[in-house]
Amino acid sequence: MKKVYKVLIGVGAVVVVAGAAYHLSNTAPSADLSRDQQVLAILEDGQCLMCHSENPDLPFYASLPIAKGMIAEDIALGYKHADLSGVYEALRNGGKVDEVNLAKIERVVEKKSMPLARFSLMHWGSAITAKKADMVKAWVQEHRDANYSTRLAHAAFAFEPVQPIMDSLPVNPAKVELGRKLFHDTRFSADNTISCASCHSLATGGVDNKQYSEGVGGQLGGVNAPTVYNAALNFVQFWDGRAGTLADQAGGPPMNPVEMACKSWDEIIAKLAQDKELTAEFTAVYPDGYSGENLTDAIAEFEKTLLTPNSRFDRYLKGDSTALTAQEIKGYELFKANDCATCHVGANLGGQSYELMGLKADYFGDRGLELTVEDNGRYKETKQERDRHRFKTPGLRNVALTAPYLHDGTAKTLDEAVDAMAKYEVGTTLSPADRDDIVAFLKTLTGEYQGKPLDAQNS
Repeated sequence: MKKVYKVLIGVGAVVVVAGAAYHLSNTAPSADLSRDQQVLAILEDGQCLMCHSENPDLPFYASLPIAKGMIAEDIALGYKHADLSGVYEALRNGGKVDEVNLAKIERVVEKKSMPLARFSLMHWGSAITAKKADMVKAWVQEHRDANYSTRLAHAAFAFEPVQPIMDSLPVNPAKVELGRKLFHDTRFSADNTISCASCHSLATGGVDNKQYSEGVGGQLGGVNAPTVYNAALNFVQFWDGRAGTLADQAGGPPMNPVEMACKSWDEIIAKLAQDKELTAEFTAVYPDGYSGENLTDAIAEFEKTLLTPNSRFDRYLKGDSTALTAQEIKGYELFKANDCATCHVGANLGGQSYELMGLKADYFGDRGLELTVEDNGRYKETKQERDRHRFKTPGLRNVALTAPYLHDGTAKTLDEAVDAMAKYEVGTTLSPADRDDIVAFLKTLTGEYQGKPLDAQNS
């Protein structure tokens, strides 16, 4: 009996010591620190970079037989979900934290899904207490307000992960008018049959509603054409992000042998120069005359005007409680509850990050089609294995008009696309009712172009 009693005393002492250590290690940062300093301390105490960075500093026990496999699994999983290296750098240097990582961190705190229980057993300081959670949430709101707010949302929605789209961006009107003409000009193609608008029709949601677009001679491209509407809000262009700006993107198709198939800008310029009226207008805006740089600059300036504000969802965020039905409001809540708003963020509801296609399940294995070069996604450009099958997240504005969906155009309907995203990105199977509600919400994202509803542009 005495032996048992001693054991109990020993266990009790361990529990007391462990409890004291837990309490000390989970003390929230000082309220006197700035929001950035508070969150940096929380992330550092939690050792988040151990699983959310490319080359983590690992503890000594990471090489032990049992721990090694578990830790390697956690690191691989964490790094697939998010790389927080840029967040740390921004916090240390007073920079902006990107919208997607803000949303991911906020969602993790809301769900209390991180850190993993087995990680907390080894790293007591990693737990997110209620006080720490409040600090993180306040920090997210502060960053959103300072860096990403369009100043259009009602106070009740001011800190949502998505924002009402702005009515316009600053542009040069003369360049816009030139760019509009060039966007619709078939002389950018070798056989004078294909213009930018051929694949990005402004009358059909900024796309051509085909799985793969047709170029010169009926050749088919390898990815589904993204919409040109609101592309100015994307952080990069193309599914693989190979164009950093709208002008860079505009310069790609003319020289692509499948799309417009020209050999050089000189070939295009020779044709445009024969148009005296256009040439006079062009040199009035660009005194140095035609060049690939000037042509793409004008097209990019026009594309900045292709914003589609005033959707019903925008009106709802601005404070019109009657703009959405009960089903559509529920759909928006389900959209957030299923983590869709951690990647589809901001004014464009996406276009701000590269995400892995098949985060929770093997999309390409299930698809049953031979892999293509385009399926590599961002890896095509970086040759870094982590980027294989990562794609720029598409914006969801006007998504009801832009079928088919996904980079490969295999989802023919919104229902199919939502089910695919739930399975492969979230790891869940939506009920038909929940899916219908989310689809109903997505249909409220159709906005206006030049004051006219986009779904009535071709009516």
